[in-house]
Amino acid sequence: MLLSVRYRMAVSKRQQKSSHLSADDWADAALDAIGEGGLAAVAVEPLAAKLGVTKGSFYWHFENRAALIRAALARWERVHTDGVILLMQRDGDPRAQLTWLLRTVVGLGPIDKVEIALLADADHPSVAAITARVTERRIAAVAELYQQLGHDPDTARRRAVIAVATYLGHLQLVRTSGDSLPQDDSAWQHHLDELVEILIGE
Repeated sequence: MLLSVRYRMAVSKRQQKSSHLSADDWADAALDAIGEGGLAAVAVEPLAAKLGVTKGSFYWHFENRAALIRAALARWERVHTDGVILLMQRDGDPRAQLTWLLRTVVGLGPIDKVEIALLADADHPSVAAITARVTERRIAAVAELYQQLGHDPDTARRRAVIAVATYLGHLQLVRTSGDSLPQDDSAWQHHLDELVEILIGE
């Protein structure tokens, strides 16, 4: 999603200043690779070639490929969960926050290659651990909004689970049968409006 766009925009600058690559630069590149081909696509030599550096740059930051994958997943958590929650909280009104969140994450789902790829690799131990933590973090954040809208904690939790499940279900539809989702932009916006009404409506 946003990481992939930022990565591509920064490649030329990184190539000019290859000696200054950070661990986050490598993690962003690894996430881009995951989005294109899953965990199997994270390989040091191809990533070094894309970044315009030697493998020595990689070993300056990471002990091995597994360490890079852990760093990439941690960065994904910070940007795609913690970062999104912070953006959501810019508006103090819980209904506006929840509306923005649902429209944003479901709306961008079809182009979020990283999250879709991680769903496909959900059985991998590293992925399973972080996706479980991320899912719980997301449910808790959404449940808090439902409580602010006046629901008791149990109801808020149930509704949050449904909301997160709706998001994940959309990602799975994109991966397995994208044609079942609206293809026209106007129809897609109407789809998002109905989704918000169902999940937030009185």
